[in-house]
Amino acid sequence: MEWGYTLAGLAVGIMIGMTGVGGGSLMTPILIFAFAVQPAVAVGTDLLFAAITKAGGVWAYWRHGVVHWQVVKRLAMGSVTTTLITLWVMNSTGVGKGEHNDVITMALGIALILTSSALLLKDRVGNIMRAQAGHPVVSALYRMRQDEKHKAVATVLTGGFLGVMVTLSSVGAGALGAVILLFLYPKMKGVEIVATDIAHAVPLTAIAGLGHSAVGTVDWSLLSFLVMGSLPGIYIGSHLGVKIPDQVLRPFLAVILLGVGIKCLV
Repeated sequence: MEWGYTLAGLAVGIMIGMTGVGGGSLMTPILIFAFAVQPAVAVGTDLLFAAITKAGGVWAYWRHGVVHWQVVKRLAMGSVTTTLITLWVMNSTGVGKGEHNDVITMALGIALILTSSALLLKDRVGNIMRAQAGHPVVSALYRMRQDEKHKAVATVLTGGFLGVMVTLSSVGAGALGAVILLFLYPKMKGVEIVATDIAHAVPLTAIAGLGHSAVGTVDWSLLSFLVMGSLPGIYIGSHLGVKIPDQVLRPFLAVILLGVGIKCLV
């Protein structure tokens, strides 16, 4: 079984290295459906797995000066607050005893479907918005984005939403957060969106993961085997990713996530 965990970490690590997505989106469903790990333990363990595997990326992006720390701060203001509240509610209502397995599985399904949609729409958000520029809702969103105070509030609320989703399902801090940032901050370059999103995801997943650990829903032995496989996997994936077109990888991953998300809900 231990080798199975390590191979799972290797496979997910390769996907992370190739696409930048896949930590929570793939690892949590694998642990639940392939290894029959209790949902709460799968989520808690995977949160720390995600924090560890993405930590190196933050350091690299920081060195290149492409992280927008003001945006990270705004996101964290919302996400840390809702993460702590969600952890408190889960702990108070018996998450350590497996009382929320159905809720966690449902949240995971919703998060995976949203992430799948985000992957497919990531490069089309601007075109879709421009095509519907005359729509009242779209016009209101544009006005909100142009007002710095409203944009700051929207960023904090986005962080709050991500905090709940990530704490419940370990999914959402990657592709979903990136798409929202892409709309709110259109002047940011692609690499800056990714860097800022990861810079926020690492402390968010670390705090949520440590919170799960405090209530007993982290398997540290399992975590060690996953990390053992993921580190070489990320290295391999980073080299494969430059050889396989993103136009092939992203739809492939999106279809997988959509299928797993539907399975979680039915």
